[in-house]
Amino acid sequence: MDLAVLLDRCDFPDSPLALGVSGGADSVAMALLADAADREFTIWHVDHGLRPTSADDAAMVEALASRLGVGFELRHVALDDGSDLEARARTARYGALPDDVCVAHTADDRAETALFNLLRGAGPAGVSVPMARVNRPILGLRRRETEAVCRGAGITPISDSHNDDPAFTRVRIRSELLPLIADLFDRDPVPLLNRHADLLGDMLEVIRAEAAQLDPADTRALAAAPKAITSEALRIWLQARTPGGRVPDAASIDRVMRVVDGTHVAAEIEGGHRVSRSQGRLSLDPADADSER
Repeated sequence: MDLAVLLDRCDFPDSPLALGVSGGADSVAMALLADAADREFTIWHVDHGLRPTSADDAAMVEALASRLGVGFELRHVALDDGSDLEARARTARYGALPDDVCVAHTADDRAETALFNLLRGAGPAGVSVPMARVNRPILGLRRRETEAVCRGAGITPISDSHNDDPAFTRVRIRSELLPLIADLFDRDPVPLLNRHADLLGDMLEVIRAEAAQLDPADTRALAAAPKAITSEALRIWLQARTPGGRVPDAASIDRVMRVVDGTHVAAEIEGGHRVSRSQGRLSLDPADADSER
């Protein structure tokens, strides 16, 4: 594997770097590529305590850091109770990592997320998969390429059983839906989904510039604006005020739009929150807030 060819498609920020390394093929390859690019970096590993082998996983990543001659930071986190294990683990992980951390999402990850968000009705903001919260330097690479980088270095990456568990929707998208689409259309859908996400992102830049001029709690201003701009203003407002910053689905936005136009005085949205209207202003509260008063 010619690392120089892959590095041309990487986008590492300026050194020094903080690399989030789980020990899987993608994050190990990211560390190897950063080393090949002569970047200064520290490897960060988060132990969620979800697997009986978590201590061994941390030891493997620490050994990688030692091999590369870079610093190693280990963080232990405990997950809150609740549903959606993936979301809770992600929130805890990002809370333990530096704000400017580099994570090892690939083009395959972005395609899977675009398809997942499309099918849950997340709207353009979700399907564009901006992934702008942290640095993602290997987003231009494919998963098969990161696996090849590991093989070339003689490293056997950690295999997380959660990545093969069909109980997770994302796993079934990866293992069943994307291969089916490839078979039906006789084309690799990953580049197509990434291109579609880019196009939506370009359109959203224009819409967001207009949405930023709106007060997202002012129902009169929202009702007077074009629907696409109002929807985006609401999406940004809701996402910024809900735990984990999850993009609200299209059905939730539609329900809030009914509150904006006066059809309803309140509506529950995805994630257990309630948007209500009073004196021309919107407010957001937990759905069970009334019962707690």
